[in-house]
Amino acid sequence: MEIQIAAKTNDILGEVPIWDEQTSHLWWTDVFRPALHRLDVSNGHVATWVPPDKIHSFALRKKGGLLIAGRKGIAFYRPETDKYSLLSDPCSAAQNTMLNDGRTDRTGAFWVGSMDIEANKPIGKIFRMSGALNIQSMADSIVLANGLATSPDGRTLYYADSIPKIIYAFDLEPVSGMISNKRVFADTSNVPGIPDGATVDSEGCLWSARFDGARVIRYAPDGKVISEIMLPVSRVTSCTFGGDDLKTLYITSALFRLSDAQRALEPMAGCLFATKVSVAGLLDTKFEG
Repeated sequence: MEIQIAAKTNDILGEVPIWDEQTSHLWWTDVFRPALHRLDVSNGHVATWVPPDKIHSFALRKKGGLLIAGRKGIAFYRPETDKYSLLSDPCSAAQNTMLNDGRTDRTGAFWVGSMDIEANKPIGKIFRMSGALNIQSMADSIVLANGLATSPDGRTLYYADSIPKIIYAFDLEPVSGMISNKRVFADTSNVPGIPDGATVDSEGCLWSARFDGARVIRYAPDGKVISEIMLPVSRVTSCTFGGDDLKTLYITSALFRLSDAQRALEPMAGCLFATKVSVAGLLDTKFEG
């Protein structure tokens, strides 16, 4: 399988790639720079903005612009005009926590997890923001929430708690957003690295990036490993599908806390990668609000 560099942006912590089918642009964030990138795949040009917050995750909005989740909370942001409107900070009542990975579900509601800033206590949660901008706490007792994704029918919600290295699944009622029947989808404690960002393909399989694991793993709906894509960098952070046929897998990576010696061994660390795969992905639903 050929792995190509789609953009050499030297991201400290590249995350959350999202494909915009209307413009054929690929969006992603560098959390720590901070930066927001947009790749025009027709010519390889990357536009970059400096956002007013460190963006840990985001969604494209149906009304234009972005919904972002960062250190300050959840906000609307239009990068072209630098307009920023803070909506809510669900972490304000919980000391030593911050928002992390997030994605929309199939109805356009936004799900975002939080984490212990020191990544050792189970004080993180999962929140859901509806199109009406109502936010609810849906799950708790999480150390580092990552890899939120939903099945093609919108009835299964996945997330990873990265520190114990477990990927969980919930039954999801799409209209109400209620979740139940929490269960272990995949115990990945014997796999190198930790589970990070994730996406789901049209066959219902979960693709999970491995931070410090140099790979993306494809899981069947029953949690069994189908295949792996190996990357030339160790800190693989997230992935999504794009291209006209949604058969290009875009993969983000990170320079975060690599030593000088490690960086010398991984000259492509921090790049956005792309590879063709045999199965089509699914589009991220735009946020309804």
